[in-house]
Amino acid sequence: MKQAITCVIPVLNEAESLRPLYQEIMTVATEQNYDLEIVFVDDGSTDSSWKVIESLVEEDPRVQAIRFRRNFGKAAALSAGFAAATGDIVFTLDADLQDDPQEMPRFLEEMDRGFDVVSGWKQVRHDPWHKVGPSRVFNWLVGRLTGVKLHDHNCGFKCYRREIFEEVRIYGELHRFVPVLAAARGWKVSEIIVNHRARKFGSSKYGVSRIVKGFLDLLTVYFLTGFNQRPQHLLGTLGILSFVAGSLALVYLAGCWVVDKMNPALEITDLHQRPAVMYSIALLLLGAQLISMGFLAELITSYYGRNSVTYSVKARIGKPKHPVSGESETAAS
Repeated sequence: MKQAITCVIPVLNEAESLRPLYQEIMTVATEQNYDLEIVFVDDGSTDSSWKVIESLVEEDPRVQAIRFRRNFGKAAALSAGFAAATGDIVFTLDADLQDDPQEMPRFLEEMDRGFDVVSGWKQVRHDPWHKVGPSRVFNWLVGRLTGVKLHDHNCGFKCYRREIFEEVRIYGELHRFVPVLAAARGWKVSEIIVNHRARKFGSSKYGVSRIVKGFLDLLTVYFLTGFNQRPQHLLGTLGILSFVAGSLALVYLAGCWVVDKMNPALEITDLHQRPAVMYSIALLLLGAQLISMGFLAELITSYYGRNSVTYSVKARIGKPKHPVSGESETAAS
């Protein structure tokens, strides 16, 4: 039986590489006897990318295309592609020919070992140093904060079971964290070393701002995966630490004031002239605010989470009398 596969490819000004990429993917599909479809998502290209995609759709019924009115970002393009995908297995590839479609069988071999997400690792990269260096630091940070230790979270060449996207929603620039979000819900994540090819056409779409955005997104994912259902555990802990530090500092300063009054001969700076007083009061107020924010976050979580499912069902035995709504049922691999 042929394996149903969908390749989701976000496109932004990649007209020259689209047809060669299509031919490479279809060559692999023919060799491996895959039941394959390709979904191109044009994320607001200003070159002739859409014309090339239109010609591919006319030539091959296995090709779908989605065109955005403007550039909405890679996460939006991938979300649209995932919604249109019909295959049991979904690949994501960049359109710049740096991802090698010949690696697809190796991804599927890893999936057959029981994994649900397989991420590519560009061990040998053909990128400039100013992208490679920050990327390595970023990958280390992601592994330390989330526990999902992949060598290359930024690699666009990944493979997923389609059911994952019934549970994992991506927005903003969280597309690089899909393995982390999936792992937080119990899906199994792995990675393989892939061939990374030098760019032939166009230029990179990412600049220095990606480093800052990536770090902020990492903090978001850390909060979502670790404290989504218990925000007070994070905000309250920080609040208590700040409140206690401010309180201890004020107690110390009060002690200094008492000693000063009991010993007039000591030359101690007046309490109101010491900057530590302001810092202590600020810590006290910050702690109170963080704890209050934690309570508000708990109330919001309690209200909006009453009817949401906070777990993922991998398999179900026996036929229930009434279907359970809101759960994702996936067959055991």
